[in-house]
Order: sequence, then structure tokens, then C-alpha cells
Amino acid sequence: MTISRRTFLAAAGFTAGTGLLSACGSGTQATTGLNGVKTSLQVFSWWTAGGELQALDALKANFNLHNPNIEFINEAVAGGAGTNAKAELAKRLAAGNPPDTFQAQAGQMVGDYITAGQLEDVTFLYQQNGWDKTFNQDVLKLIQRDGKYYSVPVDIHHINVLWSNKRLCDKVGVPTNPQTIPEFITALGKVQAAGHIPLAISRDPSETWQLQHVMEAMLIGTLGPEGWAALWAPGADWSSPQVTQALNHFHQVMLHAPGTGGNMTWDQVSAQVAQGTAAYQIMGDWTEASFTVTFNLQPHVDYDWCASPGTTGVFDFASDCFTLPKGAPHRDATIAWLSECGSQEGQDSFTTVKGAIPPRAQVGAQERTLFDTYLQWSLDEWGKDKIVGSLTHGVVAPGAWNNDILTAMGNYLTDSDPAKLQSSLVAAAAKHFAAT
Repeated sequence: MTISRRTFLAAAGFTAGTGLLSACGSGTQATTGLNGVKTSLQVFSWWTAGGELQALDALKANFNLHNPNIEFINEAVAGGAGTNAKAELAKRLAAGNPPDTFQAQAGQMVGDYITAGQLEDVTFLYQQNGWDKTFNQDVLKLIQRDGKYYSVPVDIHHINVLWSNKRLCDKVGVPTNPQTIPEFITALGKVQAAGHIPLAISRDPSETWQLQHVMEAMLIGTLGPEGWAALWAPGADWSSPQVTQALNHFHQVMLHAPGTGGNMTWDQVSAQVAQGTAAYQIMGDWTEASFTVTFNLQPHVDYDWCASPGTTGVFDFASDCFTLPKGAPHRDATIAWLSECGSQEGQDSFTTVKGAIPPRAQVGAQERTLFDTYLQWSLDEWGKDKIVGSLTHGVVAPGAWNNDILTAMGNYLTDSDPAKLQSSLVAAAAKHFAAT
């Protein structure tokens, strides 16, 4: 049996892969040892599942090679899209008890912490390491405030991806790459008629972000990239007929999702696709790490992917990043961690396992060989598609607005009424713009 590079790196804790990564290009590495003084580093995230956890372990292993005197303390909190972690982090920050560093999402989510005065300016790291020139300029625009940087991105995730169990789709006779939303809805109906789960998703109230993720894909697929971007700008019209159509599309798709999904995390939902119980899932590309690392599936044989219906030519992205909180107990250790996260070696150790691509503007030909079939496709799409930011994963809406949208999604779980959902989204937008 052939073992994929990602599976090998994850199983090896990335120790065996370091030499290969070092050979692929310089990239700044973290400083070593903090003058030989032993210290610790508290890393707060929501990476506790499958490929996500293994990716964090790979980055940790690389960090430990460069910083043997820093004890890595994993303070991850479980919960899809960071729902539980963000709530716990808010309590700690309010109590003046920050971790040394915490995971955030580039864009408006980081902006909330900046506005609250909870982050240190780390522009000096960008200047020292040249990241202001080597990182993708679209990403830099989202993570700066008044020309200053307050976080370091470690990856780029592709959000608008439709994943499918290829064997099941071939058996039922439905496409793994439906191009339009109506074509997708027709395929869902055929899967349902054949006695299988058409769309894998959790309907548990604690997992409403999964519904929001699907709604996001339907809005982009119906409105297009310009229409999507306009929803987050002053004067946005959430009552338009186009939004109505998008939400009706969402409702039609959800009619083909299980009536009861239980309290299933995203990776448990992905397992339904991986094991052939369900045909499709609309989810970010961390899903691919679950397919390859957890289930050892083969691309284009066991599973397949495409841009979610209606979004070909659009790259809906999110970026995980790390921060330097004010009052971090071990500030120097945090700076060493951020240096690792921003380095080519650190990013490659992480992204090749997690199912993401680096935030740097250029990825060389030799470096590309580190990435598997899916990720090379994603690199190609990133280079040519229209880039838009994700709602569900922190790019386009601040926390308060996003929470109001999640509340609307929870209400939809109860009443399954797209008209009421639209009214709630109109009210949420009006509330946000009135407050700004």
C-alpha cells in the first residue's frame, strides 16, 4: 500500500520531514533556545480533531527542534469553528489571564481583539523577516490595522469546497462536480431516492456554524463574488430578490440533509462521507486531512472535490493566525512561536498535514512537491480565482454580527422557514450598521 506524504508526516510527528523542508528554500526560522533558559509556551486553539490536531503536532515538532528549551503546553478547546474556544478565550481575556498566544482568524475576528486593546503590535516581526513583502497582499490587507500587524497567519483555507464520496456517487450515477446549484439539488434528490444520505451535516444547535457554512456557499453561488462582497459593505441589501433566491437554494439543499444529525462535530460528519454513508459535504479543506490522515483515502478514487456549486472561479478563503496578547506570561516564547508560524518551514510543516496552503505570495516549484494532489489544485485556484473572504470563519463580519447570524441559523433549525431567516439576516445587518 502506498502511504501519502501527509500521512507519513503526521505519523512521524514531522521529525523525519524536517530535512526535506529545509532543503526546499530558506524562509526564516524561529530563534533557538531563548539563551538556554527553560520556559514554557501556552498555545490556545480549537484544533483537537483528526488532521487538525496532527497538523498542530507537526508544527509543534518543528518548533521544538528550533526551541528545545521551550515546553509547549497545548491548551486547545474542542468545538467546531472554535465556538467553545472563543467563549473560553473571551472569559480569560476579560479576567486578565491571557494565554501566551491564541489562534484567531484573519480579518474582522482579529479586528475585534485589536479594538478591545487585547493584542500587541507585532509589526517588528514583519519588518525583521520580510513578511510584509513575501506574504500574499490580499491576506496582509485583512490582518493589518492602520498599517500595523497584530497577528501572524500560518495557512490559507479554501472554504467553498464540495466534497464527495466518489464510489457512492458513481454507484448512484450523480456527478462529483455539479456546476450549478439546481444541478446539485437534482443530484441530492437522486442520492436520497437511492436510500443514502445526500448531504452530511449536523443539525445540533451547538453546530449551527455548519449550516452557516452551507448558507455561505449558496449565497456566493447565487450572488457571485461582487454580490457577496456587497453584503458586508454599508448600504447592503439583505432583502433583495437575489438574497431571497440564495436562501431558497439553501432551503432546498437542507431539505436533502438528514432530519436529525445529532451532536456531530465536523469531522464526525466528514466520516459519513469518508465511509460511504453520505454522498456530499460542503466544508473547508481541513476535511481533506480527515480523509487522508484518518481514513487513508485516495484522491479521485475514494473521494473527490470541486468548487461548491455556482462558485467556480471564486476562492472563498479563511486564514488561521496566531497572536501576541497583551500580558502574555512568556512573551519571548510567544515571539519565538510567531517566528516559527511565519517561516516557510513552519508553514509547510503545518499546511501539508492540515489540508491548507501557505499564506505566502509565491510557492516555488520544488516546494509545491510537498503538497498533495488536492493542495496543488488549491494552489492553482488561489493563483487565478477571484478572492473573497469567509463569513463563517472570521473574515468579513465582526463577532457580534456573526453571532446574530448564528442565532438566525439556530432559529432556522427550529422553524425551517427561509423567509423568517431572511428577515433575521436583514435585522442583523441593520443592527450592525447602526452600531458603526
